[in-house]
Amino acid sequence: MDGFIKFYAPVTPNTAIQLQQLVEQLLRQGMNRLHLLLSTPGGSVHDGISIYNLLKAIPIEVNTYNFGSVDSIGVVIFCAGTNRYSVPHARFLLHPVSMQVLANQTFDEPLIAERLNALKSDQSNIAKVISATINQPVEHVLKLIHDRTSLEPEKALEHGLVTEIKSSLIPPGANLVSIYDNQVPQGMQIVPPGIFPLRGLSIPDPQNTSSITHSFSTIKSY
Repeated sequence: MDGFIKFYAPVTPNTAIQLQQLVEQLLRQGMNRLHLLLSTPGGSVHDGISIYNLLKAIPIEVNTYNFGSVDSIGVVIFCAGTNRYSVPHARFLLHPVSMQVLANQTFDEPLIAERLNALKSDQSNIAKVISATINQPVEHVLKLIHDRTSLEPEKALEHGLVTEIKSSLIPPGANLVSIYDNQVPQGMQIVPPGIFPLRGLSIPDPQNTSSITHSFSTIKSY
C-alpha cells in the first residue's frame, strides 16, 4: 500500500503532529511506501528535525516531492526521501537559522552564549543532514546556507539534492491526504480544519493539538 500526503503549510508543532499522526495511522493500515509532497516556507527547527528523524526511522521507502517551494527546514524534511523529486517550476531556499526574541526578554552573558550555542548546534545538524544527502562536505553546505542560496530544480539536481525532475506526482486513484495551515482568511471555511482525509481515512481532529505551544522564551526558526 502506498500512502500519499500533501504538506502545504509552515512547519509548526501543530502541523508536525498532524503529519506524524498521519504517518502512524497509515503504517497501521499497512503502508509500505510513503510519498510526501511538500510546499513549505519552513518554520520550527525542532519540529523539522523531528519529522526528518521519524521519516528516516520508519522501515519503509520514503519518497519526497517539491511541488512549489521547499524552504529552510523544509529542505531537511525533503532530504528524508530515498528518491527526491521536483516539479520543473519550483525552488529550494537555504539560509541561516534565526532566533525570535520575545518582547521584554532580558539576556545576561551566559544566556546569550547558551542561545548562540543552540543556534550553532541546530545549524550544524541541518548542514550534516544536507551534506549526507548530497554527498558534499559540511563546509560546502554551510557556505550555501550562509550565502542564502536559492536553487531552481536544475541546480538542485546538479547538487544532488533532487534525484529527478518531473511533472507527474500522483497516480490516478491515489489516496491523497492533505495538511494545510489552520489559519484561513476571514470569510472562508474549511471543513474539517487542518487535515483533509479522502476515501474514508479516519484522522484525529487536529484541533486537539492546537493548545500545544512553545514554553521557551525564544523560538528558533529556519
